[in-house]
Amino acid sequence: MTSLNKYSYKRLQDFCATVFVHAGVLKKQADIVAASLVQADLRGVDSHGVVRTAIYLKRVEKNMINPSANIRIEQENGSTALVDGGNHFGAVVGEQALQLAMEKAKTNGVGVVGVKNSNHFGTGAYYALKALKQDFITIIMSNASQTMPPTGGVRPFIGTNPLAVGIPCGAYQPFILDMATSVVARGKIIVAAQKGESIPIGWAVDKNGKPTTNAEEALEGSVLPLGGPKGYGISMFIDILSGVLTGAGFGKYVNNMYENWEKPQNVGHFFITIDINQFINITEFKRRMDLYISDIKSEPKAEDVDEILIPGEIERKISEQRKKNGIILPLQVEKELTEIGMKYGVSLSDALIANHTESEGV
Repeated sequence: MTSLNKYSYKRLQDFCATVFVHAGVLKKQADIVAASLVQADLRGVDSHGVVRTAIYLKRVEKNMINPSANIRIEQENGSTALVDGGNHFGAVVGEQALQLAMEKAKTNGVGVVGVKNSNHFGTGAYYALKALKQDFITIIMSNASQTMPPTGGVRPFIGTNPLAVGIPCGAYQPFILDMATSVVARGKIIVAAQKGESIPIGWAVDKNGKPTTNAEEALEGSVLPLGGPKGYGISMFIDILSGVLTGAGFGKYVNNMYENWEKPQNVGHFFITIDINQFINITEFKRRMDLYISDIKSEPKAEDVDEILIPGEIERKISEQRKKNGIILPLQVEKELTEIGMKYGVSLSDALIANHTESEGV
């Protein structure tokens, strides 16, 4: 079930940042974490939004995330670098790694930065959007704890390891692909369980490897790879780059954020940034991208289809709507945030849009 309340994205972000500050996180870093969470909600990826606030805070309180860690470059050579996140927040580590990758791309044409000793870093689109402001093509990958079985297996072994790509355009909105390598992000099943809703058949199997529509059973079992063996293979590839290559955890050595309270997650990320001007003038590239997208949108449409969309357009439209009209939270998430606010002396109600016609601006 969802709340009837609508929240200002700006004030909801301020609420989350303030809570993190009260939990011992530096203001600048708390702002990054809060921004990454709220941006996910804005784009309709509620599974990675403020629903994660409670687990992030709990891991800080249990010393499973170190908000005072020193994020350092362990190894660097030309266009490449390896970053040790020191077990800091994934969003904070990821943002520093992205900035380093962009600096290297400006100098060398490409920047390739691997990350180890990190945590859940939110959505890949959060980083793609930052790189797009500087006209970089960006490829972002991360591994995750065990939630998917290998093709032919029954129990979880690999993560829903996400892949994101950002490519700038001219007149059109940028191409932003942000996807898990599972049929669906596990976070969506968590949200369904919180709402007491069922899930579509084909999303997951129970602990015995049997298909289920019960979200709780799915959380005890496994989500399924996108496209069967193809998604499994892509997930392995991301795990190899993000985990095996960087020295981070991989496969069963990436610890579960919700279940493991003895060891840090040791998540690995991988960032690739490309300076378009090293290949073609950026203005010409954007013109060609616009032509490409225009041609796609001009293709004959299937029955009942109003418009052919490109990756990122749906999320952009949702973001515009939620910036204007507010974010609606699941009741369970609203309750959690209210309790967190009471604990740290911050009022969630301050983030409410009192008048549902109030505009927050886009």
